[in-house]
Amino acid sequence: MADVFEKLVKDGGPIGQHMSRAHGYFTFPKLEGELGNRMFFRGKEKIVWSLNNYLGLANHPEARKADTEAAERWGMGYPMGARMMSGNSVLHDELETVIADFLHKEDAMLLNFGYQGIMSCIDALVNRRDVIVYDAESHACIVDGIRLHLGHSYAYKHNDVEDCEKQLQRAVKMTEKTNGGILLITEGVFGMAGDQGKLKEIVALKSQYPFRILIDDAHGFGCMGPTGAGVGEEQGCQDEIDLYFSTFVKSMGSIGAFIAGPKNVLSYLRYNTRSQIFAKSLPMIVVEGMLKRMEMLKTMPELKEKLWYNVRKLQNGLKERGFDIGKTNSPVTPVYMKGDVPEATAMILDLREYYNIFCSIVVYPVIPRGQIIYRIIPTAVHTDEDIELTLQAFSETKKKLDAGIYKSKEIPDMAEAL
Repeated sequence: MADVFEKLVKDGGPIGQHMSRAHGYFTFPKLEGELGNRMFFRGKEKIVWSLNNYLGLANHPEARKADTEAAERWGMGYPMGARMMSGNSVLHDELETVIADFLHKEDAMLLNFGYQGIMSCIDALVNRRDVIVYDAESHACIVDGIRLHLGHSYAYKHNDVEDCEKQLQRAVKMTEKTNGGILLITEGVFGMAGDQGKLKEIVALKSQYPFRILIDDAHGFGCMGPTGAGVGEEQGCQDEIDLYFSTFVKSMGSIGAFIAGPKNVLSYLRYNTRSQIFAKSLPMIVVEGMLKRMEMLKTMPELKEKLWYNVRKLQNGLKERGFDIGKTNSPVTPVYMKGDVPEATAMILDLREYYNIFCSIVVYPVIPRGQIIYRIIPTAVHTDEDIELTLQAFSETKKKLDAGIYKSKEIPDMAEAL
């Protein structure tokens, strides 16, 4: 009989296989200092492009003041218990009303965490008779939520409306046998490639097929659309989105999440979303801080304007220098290059240590072998100087990559250097 731990420690798993060399540098790095466009890594200041702090609210003086005052009033413990039992408050209800009104939805429900929240919502929304249709490149939290589903699920090719329709046809045939319904799940902005989901084309299919749609707009809420109400607003189809989910982690610079939609459905979710009814309520610090952030989102359009100024400057600069940034039409900025894992790690080492640029890197097994993606997240707090220095660094390191300077058979052992 095998030891259940044996397989865990044998090779570390697909992502953890290089942990002995990468931990503390390429993986689990420690950024220190004030949150912002420049932070410290291993004692040296870096231009940071890895924080989803789109509007700069994570460390905005007004937001921090609201957080601090809430902490003085309530501490971290208030309220105690799950909302259903003893953890509810007038301010929790107020925040839900503010979010629902902002999104033009009937109701909204707070969730403690985005990942757990959408998983648990998916679990509550469908039973074994229902069928889920979803984009093949949906975030891991959606995929894990679908894994909880005991019925059938069909993935369609990423942003392929024709294939989406084929999967809906399969779903209709299946529900004719099971007497269930159909839930379609996709994203507003896909967080790796930065492309928007084709929401307008997908919701148009509701005239032909009987399905409900759930949108994960974690990367769209706050920064997409004229008012920041997300990709549904951006594409003019907000009313056709049945359930709208987002987190407070990206544009809002906080923690937690919410789901918004019809009042009767939200009433059901409040009593059946297991990750909420069996977990402690969001602390009052978060709730009050989010009320302030929602006020700032509505009254300070200059934050979103500055974000998009930086997005355009960075993305246009990369394209002018011949870089492939894919089909992004959001702040998420992927830079696609060719190379293997050792080359990618050598290049990121050069960027961090010589050019003082800190950005995230994606390699195999997350993407196919021979490909490298640098994922850059511009925010409202980045400066023209940050962008110019970064464009220069990418141009120079790309020349080195193409010349084979980063060629190596092994990943640098950064664990020994720490």
